[in-house]
Amino acid sequence: MTQLLTVNDLMTVDPETVTPDTPLREVLTKLREDNCRQLPVLNSHGQLVGIITDRDVRLAMNSPLILRERWQDEALLDNMSAASCMTANPITVSPDTPAYIAAEMLSTYKYGALPVVDQETLVGIITVTDILEEFISTEKPKSVVGAVVDR
Repeated sequence: MTQLLTVNDLMTVDPETVTPDTPLREVLTKLREDNCRQLPVLNSHGQLVGIITDRDVRLAMNSPLILRERWQDEALLDNMSAASCMTANPITVSPDTPAYIAAEMLSTYKYGALPVVDQETLVGIITVTDILEEFISTEKPKSVVGAVVDR
């Protein structure tokens, strides 16, 4: 019998995190430095309270409800915090969740990532990229010798 892949098999362990009061400038810096699109948000007790994405930050900066000059964006980056635009109380999975269930959740809810929580402690994050990389590595032919493309 084939063993199902679990979230634990694919997730990124100990991802970078921010706190609710982390300025958006620092959030953007972490997203760029870590080459990721989302960061879990932990409170002072280390509990997951949200997730913030690069899209959340872009939407906050380009809000049609805020009329301002472009130079004011710099002030917003320093004065707005992760709490102002994060998704609070995000949907999570556990390390033993089957990977296909996590993939279904990502697809259904149109999320790019799900925090992985074990007994209320953040242990990782699983992304669409993690799942796609696994799919590619298992489905990609080991050799292209003999593969013919008809045109």
